[in-house]
Amino acid sequence: MKKLVAHQMTAYLEEKGVEYIFGLCGHTVIALLEALEKSSIKFVSVRHEQIAAHAADGYARVTGKPGVVLSHLGPGLTNATTGVANAALDSVPMVVIAGDVPSFYYGKHPHQEVNMHADAAQYEIYKPFVKRAWRVERPELMPEILDKAFALAVSGRPGPVLISVPMDMFSREIDTWHFDKRKSHNSFVHKPSLPPGVAEQIVGMLLEAEKPLIYVGGGVISSDASDELTELVDFLDIPVTRTLMGQGAISDLHPLCAGMTGFWGTELTNRLTREADVILAVGTRFSEADCSSWYEGVTFNIPPARLIHIDIDAAEIGRNFPVALGAVADAKAALTAILQAAKILKPEGVQNPALRSEIKACKEAFLVANEEVSTSDRFPMTPQRILADVREVLPEDGIVLTDVGWNKNGVGQQFPITMPKTILHPGGLATMGFGPAAVLGAKLGAPDKQVITLVGDGGFGTQPSVIATAVENNIPVVWVVMNNYAFGTIAGLQHRHYQTYFGTLFKRDGQPYNPEWAEVARAYGIKAKRISSAAEFKGALREALESGEPYLLDVPMENIPVPTDGVWNINDIYTPKDGVCEGRLIRIKL
Repeated sequence: MKKLVAHQMTAYLEEKGVEYIFGLCGHTVIALLEALEKSSIKFVSVRHEQIAAHAADGYARVTGKPGVVLSHLGPGLTNATTGVANAALDSVPMVVIAGDVPSFYYGKHPHQEVNMHADAAQYEIYKPFVKRAWRVERPELMPEILDKAFALAVSGRPGPVLISVPMDMFSREIDTWHFDKRKSHNSFVHKPSLPPGVAEQIVGMLLEAEKPLIYVGGGVISSDASDELTELVDFLDIPVTRTLMGQGAISDLHPLCAGMTGFWGTELTNRLTREADVILAVGTRFSEADCSSWYEGVTFNIPPARLIHIDIDAAEIGRNFPVALGAVADAKAALTAILQAAKILKPEGVQNPALRSEIKACKEAFLVANEEVSTSDRFPMTPQRILADVREVLPEDGIVLTDVGWNKNGVGQQFPITMPKTILHPGGLATMGFGPAAVLGAKLGAPDKQVITLVGDGGFGTQPSVIATAVENNIPVVWVVMNNYAFGTIAGLQHRHYQTYFGTLFKRDGQPYNPEWAEVARAYGIKAKRISSAAEFKGALREALESGEPYLLDVPMENIPVPTDGVWNINDIYTPKDGVCEGRLIRIKL
């Protein structure tokens, strides 16, 4: 029996458990949209393809399942590029299905064809950042490519894949046998663990160390390894520091969790990491901001410290620091093996009350130093007060999405997260506009949770049409717009080095300017409020969360910098220092 490819694709996606497809229409994909109309899959129509990609990203991070994006060819695919690249750099599984020019018109330059260097070459645009890009050359290949795409998106280091589909392929009829035979294929693949001998070697190195440390990244969260990490930390009493993307891998309130390292790290986190003699790093790529631009003796001291690096991606091991022991393994399986070895080699465990006391004292000192700005009634509000009020009102299992600026860097530093997958940052690409859109997918993926985004006015201004999508699909999220009338982080950086704010402030006739975001939101048809005092914010946030509707809060905020303890090479590029030239790393005496 023969059926249209579009209809068989839709049935395949239903069987895969796809709940939502995020996308935007176009003449190349209407055949698939017709099939989706009769499907149990919900098509979430957006007003810009970058929103679709970010929403699919948020859904994937919360559920662990690939987010699915549907895009038109040409400008549709290029509009989605930023969101897909953001997912790639943050190791988020995603399947992008994009319409393409008709297969029989390759090279004739039909409407919107990309063919500058090859005929029908739009799929090549994505090659630098997707795990694989397919173009469907024959309709019978569709089921096999779909199988490969969904399997590859979640295997190894997760990430996006692209299927570029000439529009005529959707409308071809093929025998149902081609799809039916894929039903017997089990796409689940067991992930690698550590051999017992390697796990024992790792435990031996940790036990022999005077100052061992565990350093964790986002790989621990995507592997659902938080319980294993916490049990290992408690059993061996080893301190933990983390990357930005590792927030939530272990509770920020755990007595052995010191917090985030690097440029936006604290004195405690950078010192503990710098002074460690053996470091067990799990699920991290040692990115620049987390590592103080890899300057020796600031955040890391490798060598002389011995690095044990475990990651699912072999290419990351030893990329930025030499390793004493490297292993390709899934974080959950690896930590399980290490814990088992620890219980054999050291059945009584380890107790280090002095270390716990030191970490506790340092954390309390930071809170005391931060108390004035975290409780200040001055208005516009301090960013610290905004974060403190949000943390007090939002349930512990509520989900927060950040964007770029204070809402990301400050949250990573001083907003306690106690449960995995309750904080979603745009880490690798640091994309402005991630939070306002990804919050939609996160809420759809976790409908029983309170879901909000903290976003700057610059970030929100990139994609305000997210509100329309929330209204049309009844997605009850809360946007907290931290409004400082600027691209605040860049404004501060520029003024520090060049004593000007040119191009970074929003002004009209010399005065601060922004759209009245609350009025814009109401025009879209949602509830909104512009905060007029610090005392008003907490109650307004509680009202927004309890409304069960999309809600926007416009919160005027001071433009003050995030406190920093680490080093970022760009500062030395703008204001050169002796001994620092063209990225050459030096030992900095602290």
